[in-house]
Amino acid sequence: QSYCHRLQHDMYFLTSTSRLNEQVVDKIVLQLNRVYPQILTNEEAEKFRNPKASLHTRLSDLLKHLQKKGDRHCQEFYRALQINAEQLFNDLPSRKILKTPDPTEIDTDKEQYMLNDRGPVFFLACFSVAAGLALFWYCCNSETQAIGRARRILGFSPIIIGRHVRNICMLYLEDIPRN
Repeated sequence: QSYCHRLQHDMYFLTSTSRLNEQVVDKIVLQLNRVYPQILTNEEAEKFRNPKASLHTRLSDLLKHLQKKGDRHCQEFYRALQINAEQLFNDLPSRKILKTPDPTEIDTDKEQYMLNDRGPVFFLACFSVAAGLALFWYCCNSETQAIGRARRILGFSPIIIGRHVRNICMLYLEDIPRN
């Protein structure tokens, strides 16, 4: 949504029943006159700060003038409004529309957090417990064929398991039939 369209949508809210007082409007006009790039010329700033005209008229004319100038000028007005009247800026109808999330939209950040809230250490711990239980069940089976298969698997795995660990496992498997 363009800033000009938002400003048109917010115009009634800004100009109704003294939401902006004269000091805030003067600060906004001065900021638009002094910032880079200069949004309002000195003559335009004096016109919109003229105390002889009513505040409602000056503010309405300022908003219409900014809409004619383009999107960049309207954006700078919103920036000045945020700096000088933050509470009013947060209460704008266009801001409320932007803040309201689409109920059908999935929040991917929240979904990602929900899926990954335990981290890699939890995964490794669960995997280690599962692998240990599987190996224990496989080795402690009463059938002698299971021990023979385990011995063959451990005998051909010097790359996967370190040499010292493999030797300890082989000694353990050899002691099981003796007991």
